[in-house]
Amino acid sequence: MPGTAQPAEVLDEEKLAMLRKAFIMFDQGKTGKIEKEKIRTILNTLGANYINEELETLLADNDVEGTGKLDFDAFAKVVGHFLEEQDEEAMQKELKEAFRLYDKEGQGFIPTSALKEILGALDDKLTSADLDNIVDEIDEDGSGTVDFDEFMEMMTGD
Repeated sequence: MPGTAQPAEVLDEEKLAMLRKAFIMFDQGKTGKIEKEKIRTILNTLGANYINEELETLLADNDVEGTGKLDFDAFAKVVGHFLEEQDEEAMQKELKEAFRLYDKEGQGFIPTSALKEILGALDDKLTSADLDNIVDEIDEDGSGTVDFDEFMEMMTGD
C-alpha cells in the first residue's frame, strides 16, 4: 500500500536487491553504514516522493545511536517507506528523457562526466572522490561512457 510504512522484511526481494545496490554504491568506505545526508540523494535518484519533515523524523527515529549514519536495515526502513509502487513504464520514460537531455547527439551513451554532473546536481554534498567511485562502479567496462542500460541499472537497480 502506497504511503504506509514498510519494514524492511515486508519489502519484496526485487526492492531489497535494488536498495542493497544503492546502499553499497553510497557506502564508500565499505563500513556497513551510510550518512543520513546521502538518503536524500538516493531517494531523488530512485524518483521517490518524500516530504522533508517526514524524512527527517524517520531518519532521527532510525538513527538510534545518534551517529548520523544508518546501517542497511535502518536504511531499508527509511527508503522503503517512500518507495511507492511506481508505474514502471512512466519511470522508464522519465529516465529516458533525463538520459536524452545529456545524449544530445542521440548516440545511446553519455560521457561519465555528464553522469557526474547529474549525480552532483542530485546531491551537492558528494565530493569529487565520491563521484569518481560511483562512476567507476557504473562504468564497468571502463569505456568512459555510460550507455542507457548502465544508466537504467544505476537508477532502478534492475
